[in-house]
Amino acid sequence: MSIEKMILAVLTTNPKKAVSGIAVFYCDNNEEMYRMGANLEAILDGIAHKLTDEIMIIVKH
Repeated sequence: MSIEKMILAVLTTNPKKAVSGIAVFYCDNNEEMYRMGANLEAILDGIAHKLTDEIMIIVKH
């Protein structure tokens, strides 16, 4: 079985903007969010997409 077309993780610098029911990573600033996003892309075999200045998601297409 493989995971496809799914949000795998959310990264945010604003905890008020995070959703529940999914892996959420809270980052202190944008630099940390991009660094963690790059690592999670490789680990989860997904792709990072920036939705806003405060939110990035890792998805599997």
